[in-house]
Amino acid sequence: QVSFEEESQNPPAVGHWKPLMPSKGDKEEPESGCQDAGGVHEPQSTEQLNVSRLRSSSVEIREKGSEFLRDELHKAQKELKLKDKECERLSKVREQLEQELEELTASLFEEAHKMVREANTKQAAAEKQLREARGKIDMLQAEVTALKTLVITSTPSSPNRELHPQLQSPSKAGFRKGHGRNKSTSSAMVSAASQHVAPEPVSRECKEVDSILFAEFQAWKESPTLDKSCSFLDRIYREDVGPCLDFTKQELSELVRVAVEQNTLTIEPVASQAVPVGKVAAEECGNPKKCALSGLPRTCKHRIMLGDSGSYYYISPSCRARITAVCNFFTYIRYIQQGLVRQDVELMYWEVMRLRREMSLAKLGFYPSEM
Repeated sequence: QVSFEEESQNPPAVGHWKPLMPSKGDKEEPESGCQDAGGVHEPQSTEQLNVSRLRSSSVEIREKGSEFLRDELHKAQKELKLKDKECERLSKVREQLEQELEELTASLFEEAHKMVREANTKQAAAEKQLREARGKIDMLQAEVTALKTLVITSTPSSPNRELHPQLQSPSKAGFRKGHGRNKSTSSAMVSAASQHVAPEPVSRECKEVDSILFAEFQAWKESPTLDKSCSFLDRIYREDVGPCLDFTKQELSELVRVAVEQNTLTIEPVASQAVPVGKVAAEECGNPKKCALSGLPRTCKHRIMLGDSGSYYYISPSCRARITAVCNFFTYIRYIQQGLVRQDVELMYWEVMRLRREMSLAKLGFYPSEM
């Protein structure tokens, strides 16, 4: 205001202008000769200058603000990308952990089932061994009872030949020494040699080796087996074992044949009243006056049990002789298979032929009187 007043008091010369701030590119306007006109435009130019300054400042502030916001936006976008990558990585880690957890759970369940199966298998095997042990105990108890019966029935005037082997013939005594124990007949403790019907000693008989039978036996001896598909056992099954165990009761006959082949047949005398442990509830089929195999009324001095069936079957002396003859044959070939018989091949062959002869005589109805 002071400058304005001074200027108004001292007006410039007529015809001269004092530009406030000429802008670049603006043309100089001719100075007006009117003093009043110059006094009015000067405040307006100052105000315009201030406005232009304010506008340039606001534009600069906006530009800087926009640039700052753009930088912040870029930073935020980068951080978001990093967060997205981290989330993706964590998601993959979670999926991997879930998959490993599922695999671990499945493997644990499989291992548990495997342990249960193994435990069940071991338990079944232990139960089987327990049953076999009980069966052996029962068999031994039956043997003891049979031995007691034989001792009681032996007197000086009538000695029991089973308790005095020196009273038997040499051929019978030799056979008893070779293979006297047989699981299928040991419960009765009666030697198979006492059941042989030989009108004359074997040493006095004339005999000749059959080439076909001897060749079959030699082939079997090279690889001994109990498989009846081989020619040696197939012939004996057809000619001796099958007819010898062919009784009237076909169903029971088949069971007896299977028990003899599996060595699970037990024979014990009826005179033994002692009941073995574990067989208190055993069922007795038939009676001592009727044979369970032939179905004929006979005095049965022995009874048989098939494996662990728990059922006893009374048998006549003739049926017992037939079963015992077959058991003796199987016992001897089992000894050969196990390598317990150390003789010449020809001697073993003649022993097999003798056992076949005993089966043939038994199936025809011949048996010792002491049966």
